[in-house]
Amino acid sequence: MSKWKLMDQSKYDISRREMLRRTALAVSGVLAAPMFNRGVFRIFAASDKEYSARAIDLVGRATVVDMLSPMTLDFGKQDKWFKDPDTFTAADFQPFKHSGINIIHPAIGMGGPNAYEEVLKFFAAWNGFIANNDAYFIRIDSPSDLDRVKSSGKLGILLGLQNSDQFRRPDDVDFFRSLGQRVSQLTYNSRNLIGNGSTERRDDGISDFGVAIIERMNKVGMAVDVSHCGDRTTLDAFEISKKPVLITHSNCRVLAGGHPRDKTDEAIKKVGETGSVMGITGVRMFVKDTEPTTIEDVLDHYDHVRKLIGPEHLGVGSDIDLYGYDKMPPELNKQLRASYKGSYGFRERIDIEGLDHPKRMFDLTEGLIRRKYTDADILGILGGNFTRVLKHIWTV
Repeated sequence: MSKWKLMDQSKYDISRREMLRRTALAVSGVLAAPMFNRGVFRIFAASDKEYSARAIDLVGRATVVDMLSPMTLDFGKQDKWFKDPDTFTAADFQPFKHSGINIIHPAIGMGGPNAYEEVLKFFAAWNGFIANNDAYFIRIDSPSDLDRVKSSGKLGILLGLQNSDQFRRPDDVDFFRSLGQRVSQLTYNSRNLIGNGSTERRDDGISDFGVAIIERMNKVGMAVDVSHCGDRTTLDAFEISKKPVLITHSNCRVLAGGHPRDKTDEAIKKVGETGSVMGITGVRMFVKDTEPTTIEDVLDHYDHVRKLIGPEHLGVGSDIDLYGYDKMPPELNKQLRASYKGSYGFRERIDIEGLDHPKRMFDLTEGLIRRKYTDADILGILGGNFTRVLKHIWTV
């Protein structure tokens, strides 16, 4: 356990009558009207899936943060939305509203010789899209935004990137922060001028240039993310940074047959020592290297981190949109698989059944309840822990 303590559990001990009252309020405020049946609710008209009153209450009370979730994996649809933001409609927004998710971090991997220009276009497109659809979205820039997004009824967009090739010099950190970027992953899977990615041939660490970039990120209040970084780069980042370093979306290597994209126990312990947070993904090959691979195997990763450093360092970084990779247009799915090295180990399916749909936060919550997590633990995992550490990092 680290110095970071859980909130007082007594704050979350409520009577059955109070739970039912809160559940009704949560359901009526966020989802469709419930059908009560022996302590469970059917909260989506198009589905016969039932969730416990406790799970619905927890999702309803939490500011739910998914620290890696693109708006859509149908890239043609997103291109259309960005080119003409008016094409995004209330019907498009409804699945997000009903998901229970309040904030997404839709970062993607971008790099190469034209990274500066391409990333500039990426953030410009996002800013135009959010501004044109301010009835549905709010850009998450500050601690106060984290506090108000739930009550706004809007979906919070936390702008970030899964690479830092756009930083040609330290001053560029300031510039991209002014455009709304609040998180930057140091590397994607490959080497860049900062450090090494998780699938590079050599496991080198952070360069002198990378040290300067991290120092500037600390100064301006931009979060350092090491989810795709190689082992040495990951550990170097924790050593160099004066503020907590995020692992927004990764899993435990020891449980997944040594997958290079997952994190070692040594790295996970650094998360605890620095008061940071690690988001767990539901990407199949990052969860387990054999079949069957189920939601219970995903929960094993939560349990492993809890055992190593405590539940206050756990969060969600699903690494999918609302529907998952397996529902992508087939040609796009094929192209995506072809863009990664063989060490990624794609199998027939990429998603995990039960976590591959818009209601997945409810299913995850039910799983955490089964694993005997307390209400305080679950509220932290659903978003409270990432909210806590982001407020600290962003405070200048």
